[in-house]
Formats: sequence, C-alpha cells, structure tokens
Amino acid sequence: METNQLFLLSDAALRSVIDRLTPEDLGKSAPDEWSQSPDPTILDILRAHAYDEAWVPDVLAGVSTADGDKWHELDLLGDDPIAAYDALNDTATAAVRDGVAPDTMFHFQYGDYPAQEGLVHLSLYRGFQAWMIAKHLNIPFHLSAELIAGLTEHVLPNAEEWRGFGVFPTAIEPPADADDETQLLCAVGYWVP
Repeated sequence: METNQLFLLSDAALRSVIDRLTPEDLGKSAPDEWSQSPDPTILDILRAHAYDEAWVPDVLAGVSTADGDKWHELDLLGDDPIAAYDALNDTATAAVRDGVAPDTMFHFQYGDYPAQEGLVHLSLYRGFQAWMIAKHLNIPFHLSAELIAGLTEHVLPNAEEWRGFGVFPTAIEPPADADDETQLLCAVGYWVP
C-alpha cells in the first residue's frame, strides 16, 4: 500500500470515530498517557488531533515548527469542536490527495523524515487513536481490513525499534482465536479485551 493511501485510510478512521463523539463525551477523562496535559479530557485529545490536522499541509510543504508555529496559540475548535475538526480534516485530506513530492522532508518536532516514512508516522497516530478512543468510550468501531493490512505492512516491521523510542508499549500475547485486528493491536501493545 502506498503511504499516502495509508494516511487517508487512517485519517478517515479517526474522523469516523470523532464524528460519533457527543458533547458529553468531550468532557470525559482520557488516559494520562494520551496527553502531556494533566488530567486530560477527550476534548484535550481532540484539540491535539485538530492541531495535528492543521499542520498537515505545512508538513507536506516542508515547513518546520522552527519556521514558526502559527497554530499553537489558536483556538482551532471554537464553539463547534466536531465541525471545526472536520474542516481541518477536509483540508489535510485534500492536501494529501493533491500529492506529496517524494523528495519532501517532513520536519517533525522529534526529527526529519522522508515523506514516505513521515506519512507512516502520521498514519499510525491516527489509526491507533481511532481504535483507542472508540474502545475507551464504548463506541462500536473496527479498523477496516484495508487499514489493518496497511498498518501491518508499514508499522509492524518497525514496531520493536519504535517501542525502544517509547512509541509503543510492551507487546501483548494475542488470544488463540485472535483476528487480524487483534493481532495487530497486540503487536503494538494497544489491545484491550
């Protein structure tokens, strides 16, 4: 699978979960490990995703936070957080669909990566968060077979290395009857029965 397609699938998965959040969900607490803020709520997690979506066109253009961070101080969610997120998601989706030059370097806060690898980083964040948010809030959701295949292809070969950097928790032994989604989630340490 091309990494731009992986991004689009992951981004769409996250949006499908976010679009099912209720105003009550936004006030619920989120796991501490999902955020650097103390006592995070689902709204805090949505803010982080909105910020990440806002940055996508700039990242695709090779812009770095070292060039300035026009998004940091803005209220990206306003009075209608879901609609505001969706608008940012539309812009990010359009930017990726317009194409990513293969020689582009993505300048993340934690380092510079070629576009193809950078798109994998953006994808794993979105894809796994979609599942985790849904699981946390008891929203019926499964990763699509296509997204599972893409994450398995592009993430699992690097899972142990990235685990060493703190990206993933300890792997989990999958149940004997584990389906593809469960096996993937166990391999990256996110599965919860």
